[in-house]
Amino acid sequence: MDRVIELNDDLLANNESLARKNSDMLKQLGIKTYDIVGAIGAGKTLILEKLVEKLAKKYKILVINGDVTLRIDADRIQKHGAKCIQINTGHECALNAYHVHKILTKLPDLPEYNLLFIENVGNLICPSDFVLGTDMRIVIVSVTEGEHVIRKHPLLVKVSQACVINKIDLLPHLDDVDLDRMKEDARKINPGLQVIATSAKTGQGLDELVAAMRL
Repeated sequence: MDRVIELNDDLLANNESLARKNSDMLKQLGIKTYDIVGAIGAGKTLILEKLVEKLAKKYKILVINGDVTLRIDADRIQKHGAKCIQINTGHECALNAYHVHKILTKLPDLPEYNLLFIENVGNLICPSDFVLGTDMRIVIVSVTEGEHVIRKHPLLVKVSQACVINKIDLLPHLDDVDLDRMKEDARKINPGLQVIATSAKTGQGLDELVAAMRL
């Protein structure tokens, strides 16, 4: 058991070291970077589609999409004016700093970009252990996941800088979901967290999200 703990500690330490290298590289190039995390179906991809559409005239945007297989999300986002690179992780449930580093160091036109979004693998647990070297981590949950989704996944909320509560257009159809309670839960877990309620479908709250990202 001790040996397993040591190996895990080494793995996380190596990841953090590589994440710092990613961060240094991106900062030197003046690229703003965001790690987008959340469960499958929370609305990460649609939010990214809307953000790219909104920001493409101001920024040259690169998106790294993480998924177990296929590149469905990357193809969706790319239509709105971003270059998308797909990482298929297979059995791995989150992106890590090595995945990102490998792309950054092999992308000849990287200096041409000034905005990078990383859409992590759909998961509310695994990504919490693996920093990538981004400026901000944004966790996206949806009201359709239930009122208690934030309380059930405190670690990822605790290590994020912003929390998006998405699909608020569906609240009239959800009798047992209190949006204010969800916001309160997020702020109790992480008092410094920026909490933004959005509807990716209608666009509500997206300007507030862009402001929180300082874009």
